[in-house]
Amino acid sequence: MTRRIFISYQHEDRMKAKGFNLLRWSKGVDVEFVGRHFLDPVDSTNEKYIRSKVTEQLKGTSVTVVLVGNKTHGSDWVRWEIEKSLEKSSPNGILAIRLDDDAPLPDGSPVGDALKDAGSEIIGWKPHDFGDAIDRAFKAAGRIPKIKSARSTGKSCQR
Repeated sequence: MTRRIFISYQHEDRMKAKGFNLLRWSKGVDVEFVGRHFLDPVDSTNEKYIRSKVTEQLKGTSVTVVLVGNKTHGSDWVRWEIEKSLEKSSPNGILAIRLDDDAPLPDGSPVGDALKDAGSEIIGWKPHDFGDAIDRAFKAAGRIPKIKSARSTGKSCQR
């Protein structure tokens, strides 16, 4: 099933993000999505304007795919995009894809903590797994905040 996803990445991984976006047309990869993203930089240094454009791109998406490169863990922008994805009235599912097997996501880093808080699945760069992983993230969308809320109020989240 085709999913509408938002692609989040650290600026240095822009070319890899473009490559990920092209996978949907690859005959050898079973993944269908409509990408919303900024693969070309916003022509502005005004943070408020950039944030409004990101928020606009998040509308109508159901999964945020975070492409994790070697410097992503320290990106406040990627962290903010994850948080905005979860704050939507219908929160996005979050999926992290490591661009390199050793791309770090240490505890205490902005993105590492945000992915952990979101209950994100973190997978390696295996394009044949992307479609199923995106679907799992879609199905998990919104569950982590509800589980955390139930825990904090002492209510059970069982049926």
